[in-house]
Amino acid sequence: QVQLVESGGGLVQAGGSLRLSCEASGRTFSSYDMGWFRQAPGQEREFVARIKWSGGRTYYADSVKGRFTISRDNAKNTVSLIMNSLKPEDTAVYYCAQGSPGGTYYSIDAWAYWGQGTQVTVSS
Repeated sequence: QVQLVESGGGLVQAGGSLRLSCEASGRTFSSYDMGWFRQAPGQEREFVARIKWSGGRTYYADSVKGRFTISRDNAKNTVSLIMNSLKPEDTAVYYCAQGSPGGTYYSIDAWAYWGQGTQVTVSS
């Protein structure tokens, strides 16, 4: 049974930083891409970042490019999201995802497993 457990969310002032982590279990971590999505109240879940199974390639939403960095440690079965220069509009529940999404990685339907989410709140 695949489990994804996020941690690291919290309350931060605009301009600040947070680091989210997601620990995966249940299948071979290094065989699958990992992603981060977020969902603000009243809005659809949206793509934030993706990292290929090897860690060799990353993808970002335009809204976070240059501010967020996704990384993974295949030895520890973890993926991280470092968020810098946070803005109030980054406030959302952040979800970790695992799968083999291919070219439609920005779609929630392309990912097989999800974590329970962690709240990030950025105050102005």
